[in-house]
Amino acid sequence: MSENAQPVFSIEKLYVKDLSVEVPGAPQIFLERETPQVNVQLRTEGQVVEEGVYEVTLTVTVNARIGEDRNLFLVEVAQAGIFQIRNLPEGELEPVMMIGCPNILFPYAREAVSDAVTRAGFQPVLLSPVNFESLYQSQRQQAIQQAVEQASGEVPIQ
Repeated sequence: MSENAQPVFSIEKLYVKDLSVEVPGAPQIFLERETPQVNVQLRTEGQVVEEGVYEVTLTVTVNARIGEDRNLFLVEVAQAGIFQIRNLPEGELEPVMMIGCPNILFPYAREAVSDAVTRAGFQPVLLSPVNFESLYQSQRQQAIQQAVEQASGEVPIQ
């Protein structure tokens, strides 16, 4: 990296990579009056497309259940983006891909989830804002702890 090379970050393309909606109990499930329990899971992945160009995918899975055994709906959205990221100091690429890019992708994923749930015939699910920096730090800490446990051969009691 040359001394005067400025860091570059640009959005090349944002798109829905995958969208899945399942309503396994239809049509009977629409007669239910119970309030469902909604579980939300997030996963972020990044990969190299070409030199200095990366694809980051934020996958949001929303599962609504009534009781322990009945799924109301399951929606999974993989919101992706292609980003040009160049001339970053060593060690800063991963945080940009796992914090900055998901912050850009999240509003689009949130809209896609809400739209898919509404089109499936349910009240919209509005996802709360996510602190991707905190999420990234806790995942890193967890990975470090697992590496230490594996190196020492100790297995935590659960």
